[in-house]
Amino acid sequence: MIEQLEKLHQDALDLETKFAPAIKQVHPSFRKSARNLLHYLSLRQHDIRQLQEDLAQLGLSSLGRAEGHVLASLQAVHDLLCNLLECTIIKKQLAVTYNESSELLAKHTNELLGPAPKKRGTRIMVTFSTDLAYDHELVKRMLLAGMDCARINCAHDDEKVWEAMVESIRKAEQETGRSCKIIMDLMGPKLRTGPLKPGPALLAIRPIQNELGQLVSPAKVWLAPPDTPSEVPVDATLPLDETWLAQLQQGDRLRFKDTRGRKRTFTVIQRKEKGVIAHLFKTSYIGTGTELTIKKASALERTAQVGQLPASVAPIILRKDDLLVLNREQIPGEPALYDAEGHIVKPAHIACTLPEVFSHTKTGQPILFDDGKIEGVIMEVSEEALLIKITQAKESGSRLLYDKGINLPESKLKLEGLTQQDRNNLPFVVKHADAVNLSFVNNTQMIEALHEELKRLKAPKMGIMLKIETKEGFRNLPHLLLTVMKNHPAGVMIARGDLAVECGWERLAEVQEEILWLCEAAHIPVVWATQVLESLSKKGRPSRAEITDAAMSQRADCVMLNKGPFVLRAIELLDNILKRMQEHQHKKTSMLRMLHVSEMELPGTEGKKQV
Repeated sequence: MIEQLEKLHQDALDLETKFAPAIKQVHPSFRKSARNLLHYLSLRQHDIRQLQEDLAQLGLSSLGRAEGHVLASLQAVHDLLCNLLECTIIKKQLAVTYNESSELLAKHTNELLGPAPKKRGTRIMVTFSTDLAYDHELVKRMLLAGMDCARINCAHDDEKVWEAMVESIRKAEQETGRSCKIIMDLMGPKLRTGPLKPGPALLAIRPIQNELGQLVSPAKVWLAPPDTPSEVPVDATLPLDETWLAQLQQGDRLRFKDTRGRKRTFTVIQRKEKGVIAHLFKTSYIGTGTELTIKKASALERTAQVGQLPASVAPIILRKDDLLVLNREQIPGEPALYDAEGHIVKPAHIACTLPEVFSHTKTGQPILFDDGKIEGVIMEVSEEALLIKITQAKESGSRLLYDKGINLPESKLKLEGLTQQDRNNLPFVVKHADAVNLSFVNNTQMIEALHEELKRLKAPKMGIMLKIETKEGFRNLPHLLLTVMKNHPAGVMIARGDLAVECGWERLAEVQEEILWLCEAAHIPVVWATQVLESLSKKGRPSRAEITDAAMSQRADCVMLNKGPFVLRAIELLDNILKRMQEHQHKKTSMLRMLHVSEMELPGTEGKKQV
């Protein structure tokens, strides 16, 4: 065992020597961490399971928690074995001591994600949706509930909306006395579906129904002059003439026929300064020009027409064994065309956002759409299009829409540097954010390009977070870490949505563990992201599996929640779970606090025990 430990120690130093030039290039704050990362990579090049078992039988550390201080762990176990054999202990120089490991990770986390909140070491990050730009009260309540970081995604909205979000966050900081780091996502080279052919100007409004089709809640509709936003959340907005709206009062009933000729009625439930809120109890399809009629004697104008509505978008419905053409040219997508006998005249088609896909894919390779909800295999490849056969979809048909992700897990797309859109967004990000998320990072060239752009914008000290969401990015993670460590501060986000699609659902847990290990070895903070308490945030009630996932997320340095109508409740529950789990676990180490359940009493003498 002593010989094995000495070899492991020497191999670690050899790998450090091999990468000495790379270590010299990292930021001084990461110099020790880079050395330790290489030591850990060297350790994991060996299968030490038998050594671990032998050490455990002697009551010694099995090296299962060596990530943050590899040489220190090897040295400590080596010294104990030497004491047993009374051999000479030779003290070697260590890259990182036990105490330094914790201090470095805490320092790097504080500098990227802000100070740790009271009674909780793991931060909470929340993804901002468009409506939060105009709901300051909710932003303030989110901060008070436990939000530590706000994530703004440049793949959605525009600078006007982003600026409103930033202003609301900064104002809430001042009002609550709590700090909130702002992290903005660059969209990155995400392969997405292109636009769909617009349909008629039509709006489908549906009340909420249960599984039996029974009405649970009416649809809430805002009737107001064109371009007048509602003051409260509504299900739909209809533009109408301002003079006609002025005569409406609570209780008025507005009758109309929808585009299918069905008789329907709006009931006005509340007057606002600039419009009215009405309830709709039956599903209706309303188009531009639909007539609304009020039947009361005092009405000056009894009828009004719905103003210009946006064009509707008909999704492409795909079933198993259907064909789909993916076009290079940005031709608006359309569903398949059938003849009178039901035979396909022309298969469904849609464009994609990155033309590089046509040069780096092969027949027989899998392709997935919309976070893996639709799966296919590439049948034919040409310079202008891919012919795809759908292999997995809902039995009733899966909907494919615009701007949905496309994954090619077995294709090596040569996507280097930053996209032009990312370069356009960076000046705003540098001015307003505390850190930038680099999405779909696959290779070191993308990080180097970001470093150069930040230098050009005179923001070399801006925090960078790598979003690991592709198989290629995971494979290259050690090199990506050494490259991003040239900048300080830095972090990693485990983007489990795309990562699961790319690596396979069965491998996600394993891949997630490996990312956590490597980042701890590099003393780099990790964000545990995607679908944390998703059902609670979106539907108001979490699943049991989500509670367990949230509890395990305490092993990361930050946990990300996605937007949803119940996001405030999700923040409060996650805050509670993380505080509780902190008493039981730190990273992979079980914290053996006293358990109330351990208070055993003789049968018949049990009293009430705290749970």
